[in-house]
Amino acid sequence: MAPVSPRSAGLSSTLAVVLHRAHAPEYVGIGVLLTLYLTVVVHLQPFHRMFYINNLAISFPHAEVEHVSVFMNFVWALYIPLGVLIVFNLVARSSPQKHEATYLAFIISVLVNIVITDIIKNAVGRPRPDLLDRCKPAEGTPRDTLVGFDVCTAAPGHTLTDGWRSFPSGHSSFAFSGLGFLALWLAGQLHIFNARGRRNLGKAVVCLVPVMGALLIAISRCEDYRHDVYDVTVGSLIGATVAYWSYRRHFPELSFIDCDEPYPAPGESILTRGEFTRLGDEEALTRGQTNVSIELGATRS
Repeated sequence: MAPVSPRSAGLSSTLAVVLHRAHAPEYVGIGVLLTLYLTVVVHLQPFHRMFYINNLAISFPHAEVEHVSVFMNFVWALYIPLGVLIVFNLVARSSPQKHEATYLAFIISVLVNIVITDIIKNAVGRPRPDLLDRCKPAEGTPRDTLVGFDVCTAAPGHTLTDGWRSFPSGHSSFAFSGLGFLALWLAGQLHIFNARGRRNLGKAVVCLVPVMGALLIAISRCEDYRHDVYDVTVGSLIGATVAYWSYRRHFPELSFIDCDEPYPAPGESILTRGEFTRLGDEEALTRGQTNVSIELGATRS
């Protein structure tokens, strides 16, 4: 076996250290999620569940103009939250590590959510409330009898196929994965759930604004007859759950005294950062009381 040169060994060691200290697995995971999402969208068709043509639950009109289009959902739930995160970090002069942890957690929240949502949509194949208007069943189609995709006379395409992608609501899950994450992140930065927040109602309201935005987007899907309450509720829960999961992978609990700072980067010790990011309120309070006792003792002596 040929000996390994010191230079090659040094390069390998340096690369190993860089990969250990960087979020390399996170970036690889993002690439995998993007590939998986494109595969689901481009190659997989939804399951076409059978239906009754006299089912009133799927007899609503198809709205040509939506209250919140797909593009506007991206604006409200992706671009605006990302812009707020960037501006907040710039104004606060956050560290590069905090910048990276914030944007990684946000992007992962959105990507994981859309992959989960689209896989479920295609697997379940639930008819939308406006399916019959999309399908336009052929004359003479029997009533009170289960029929399938083949009775539709509408031209094949996205509008028709999308009629079987009702559950869960993609707009709702996307809104909560983006705006829900923003609400959690702001709650951490403003310390609304620990002593540093001082029960400031104004700060709490600021954190509720993104949640209200996500709720309004979800409600609009019922107004457009794209979904029913069941679709919207489950979609919202999926988005909110993924947002919390992604946030907590990079940031401590909101009750922690240093909840505004992310966990140390891979390979980085908490002590090397000069802070104790994972201390809880009780431990921080105990530390403060100890410091006061020491100072009083020094004064008396």
